[in-house]
Amino acid sequence: MIPLGDESRRPEGFPAVTAAIIGLNAIVFVLELVNGDPFVTRWSLIPHLVASGHHLETIFSAMFMHASWSHIIGNMIFLWAFGPEMEDSMGGLRYLLFYLLGGLAAFAAQIAADPTSTVPNLGASGAIAAVMGGFLVTYPRDEIRTLLFFGWFARVTFIPAALLIGVWFLLQLVDFGVVANSNSGGVAYVAHIGGLIFGALTARLFEGRSIAAGAR
Repeated sequence: MIPLGDESRRPEGFPAVTAAIIGLNAIVFVLELVNGDPFVTRWSLIPHLVASGHHLETIFSAMFMHASWSHIIGNMIFLWAFGPEMEDSMGGLRYLLFYLLGGLAAFAAQIAADPTSTVPNLGASGAIAAVMGGFLVTYPRDEIRTLLFFGWFARVTFIPAALLIGVWFLLQLVDFGVVANSNSGGVAYVAHIGGLIFGALTARLFEGRSIAAGAR
């Protein structure tokens, strides 16, 4: 299930901040490919180190890093599907702050869940989950153009945002229950959960006046 975009509305302007975030993720991924494992290890977030007050800068650097081609491509597709509308509703600067705080909240949730972990965490998934959480409360009835796979077959259909994001969130809860105690790398499912909850709870605070007033 891959979201392709909002069929119900179009942003009034070009989503420059969303595009810039995607560009920065691409640049950092190239740096990962060029510099290899030492670079990835240095700039990924390691919960034990951050919890003990070391390498605090990785709270931000890690949210622009990815473990593989499929990781970055999947994340950027989700960001492009939901980000432009949220940027339009908030304005560029508020949206950027919302995105960064969402990533921070996601990693904070992961650190709180296991502050002794030495497994590197990286990825934009937590920040993107915050964007999805914001979309859930701002545009729950919008139809999302979605690519669905049925074995070898695929079709494009339209799914209400509340249903699509709700199912995604339930899957994160289920997967977290399965892998919470495993020593796998990447951004853990608890970070997805924390990011989405942050986004759903705080999005209204970042919206422009016209959007917030129209939602009442």
